[in-house]
Amino acid sequence: MSTPSQPSRLDGASATQCVTLAAKATLPTRYGTFTSYAFRVSAGDAEHLALVMGDVSGQASVLTRLHSECLTGDVLGSYRCDCGEQLDLALRYIAAEGRGVLLYLRGHEGRGIGLSNKIRAYALQEQGLDTVEANLELGLPDDAREYDSAVAILRELNVASVRLMSNNPKKFDTLAKHGIPVCERVALAIPVRDENERYIRTKQVKFGHYFDENE
Repeated sequence: MSTPSQPSRLDGASATQCVTLAAKATLPTRYGTFTSYAFRVSAGDAEHLALVMGDVSGQASVLTRLHSECLTGDVLGSYRCDCGEQLDLALRYIAAEGRGVLLYLRGHEGRGIGLSNKIRAYALQEQGLDTVEANLELGLPDDAREYDSAVAILRELNVASVRLMSNNPKKFDTLAKHGIPVCERVALAIPVRDENERYIRTKQVKFGHYFDENE
């Protein structure tokens, strides 16, 4: 594990982002007690949080979630998306298993366009555009997130391979590209609601997201 003064030394072919461990502390939560690690991305101001339960160093098939920051869903319980419910379920799964990693990736608000632009996109969705069309109408990428820093953090945690809790094929592709084996996809079965049905179906059709029959 890196010290706060030493950036991680990663193989350049393995990840394009380097991270620095800034702080570490125990974090008791309603899901159980985690060890929290705050990482800074070397190229920029981004900070990410890793929540670790149990022993994951050198371990294979570690239950893992790469979770994109979503203030409206994670904190306020918005039904426009499924983010908050996925976060809750992922933490419950880790707690039930007694071992796992959740990476809370900041700077990913609105698939990377930021909070103000996300609210602007919501206004366009109220006029009939879907979540992808709204971003493009604003002159913004449909998805501006990167996961290379997540790869770097998993390497710092010395995770050998993961069981990934995700419906997003981009996350699987990034981990595989940088040599972190994904042993299994663990579905997060979130109920589809009237408020987010179009959003979820758009992700399925335009981004190729996986969804189980009961999601």
